[in-house]
Amino acid sequence: MTFQSFKKNLFIFFTCVAILIGFKSQAFAQTTEPLAEPVSAEGVVIKVKETGKESFNGELVPYQQLEVKLTNSEYKDQVFLVKNSSAGVDITAQYENYKTNDKIRLSYFDGSEQPEFIIQGKIKRHGLIRLTLLFIIAVLAIGKIWGMMSLVGLCISFLVIFYQIIPMIINGYNPVISTLIGAAVIIPATFYVSHGINKKTHVGVITTLISLAFTGTLALIFIKQTYLTGFASEEAGFLQIERHGTIDIKGLLLAGIIIGTLGILDDVTIGQASVVEQIKRTNPAIGFLKLFQKGMKVGQDHISSMVNTLVLVYAGASLPLLLLFFGSNKGFIDILEFELVAEEIVKMLVGSIGLIFAAPLATALAAYVFTKTKLDPEDESKKDAHHHGGHHH
Repeated sequence: MTFQSFKKNLFIFFTCVAILIGFKSQAFAQTTEPLAEPVSAEGVVIKVKETGKESFNGELVPYQQLEVKLTNSEYKDQVFLVKNSSAGVDITAQYENYKTNDKIRLSYFDGSEQPEFIIQGKIKRHGLIRLTLLFIIAVLAIGKIWGMMSLVGLCISFLVIFYQIIPMIINGYNPVISTLIGAAVIIPATFYVSHGINKKTHVGVITTLISLAFTGTLALIFIKQTYLTGFASEEAGFLQIERHGTIDIKGLLLAGIIIGTLGILDDVTIGQASVVEQIKRTNPAIGFLKLFQKGMKVGQDHISSMVNTLVLVYAGASLPLLLLFFGSNKGFIDILEFELVAEEIVKMLVGSIGLIFAAPLATALAAYVFTKTKLDPEDESKKDAHHHGGHHH
């Protein structure tokens, strides 16, 4: 990467940040007043006072009495007696024994004389921070300068999702429109930052935008044809209650499919454009048709491996659900009729079709662009030699 293109990429990054800050200030200006929610706090277990069993609904369930010193909130440095019990806890929450020095998260309702603390679980962020650092080190070690730029692209995606798409949806904007506006920012910004400003990236951006529009249309058709409501998960129901029905849940399902597909389209479109560019660089005399055919040989492998990846990702995410259904005495057709299962199948198949559509489109456009472009086979090595040579003067 030359210093000039590095400067261009940084300019794109800061422009996007400025746009997002503008979006945030607009989106949050209209935010509705949220309902009263419990206050979060953190603490450390300084003593396990009691461990035993108590009666609940005719059964003996485990419990603990813990002395917890709060490390933040208005009660910082104060010690409270907190009960850790599985009585009345939702069946999905696994009871856990705590020991001295465990760092835990709690919640309480503000305003009471003697706050009653409920344990939410152990603090997870320390492990998450270590894993994130490991990921960043791996990306930088292998990807070098382009690895660093891909991390910048990742930051842009997060900023767009959390500072533009989510606030817009919360404020009652159509989820699909909000997501498409977000995608229109994410695609050019992340592509040009991660892959540089060149013809390969132009091809990637154009084909990803077209493929995303195609996938979104397909998702819309089949959400209607499979009569999906978007209420497959409990979260959708809670969201509808909390936001008093102001959010289009079916639109939210479609928006989720669009965001999920966007992640895989980057890989296919840029990958195919890159393959075509390298084939043309190796054989400058090659014509459009031959270039397309050779590019699609790699594209077919790309499609089969990515579709397989998609299936495994969705199956992995839905494993507890699949076990629950297959453990029952219901038939295969009955299982397909459950909205939870039907929703995952629609996501998986629509994403796969979008992927299959994107590969030949990216290959054809790249073959056309690079057939019209005169590429020197030694172009890259010359640039590198010139770039390194510049340091010796």
